[in-house]
Amino acid sequence: MSTVKVNNTNASRDKRMMFLIAGLSVLIPVAVAALFFLDKSVADTSVDVSFQPPLHAILNSLTAIALIVGYYNIKRNNIKVHRAAMLTAFGLSAVFLVSYVTYHFLGERTIYGGEGALKYIYYFVLLTHIVLAVVIVPLVLLSVYFGITNQLARHRRISRWTFPIWLYVAITGVLVYLLISPYYS
Repeated sequence: MSTVKVNNTNASRDKRMMFLIAGLSVLIPVAVAALFFLDKSVADTSVDVSFQPPLHAILNSLTAIALIVGYYNIKRNNIKVHRAAMLTAFGLSAVFLVSYVTYHFLGERTIYGGEGALKYIYYFVLLTHIVLAVVIVPLVLLSVYFGITNQLARHRRISRWTFPIWLYVAITGVLVYLLISPYYS
């Protein structure tokens, strides 16, 4: 009897969390996309956010490092370090997201000014980065949720997709910054 109650409680919790994850997976990309269409006249443009693009590159670099540390440690069955590294990557990504939203709400838009083949490379990297950054939101949330609730079979299944995409998004975030940084005013 108690096993049935525990399973029902877990199923109910999972259902609520899946609803929350689905909501955040839609809300976050929509909110970020909306930043590019908002009327900036309501923003306090006296706030200096010019330090944020290099900060974003640092956060993305640290996220990539944390992901690699986490991957390395899970392959060595060091679950404690794996968990700490992955939660660090999650925290860094959350800080990045808040900073990114703040920057794009308060800062000026920067246009890439390169020419030739480098321009096509930049836009390819940027486009794949943006598309996969949207895709990664539910994958990260599911991976973290399944990991912290010890639903390890589900965690492994989803994390096989999450890890390479998240790592790509983190690395290309740095690459996008390096390519556009000469054009910041």
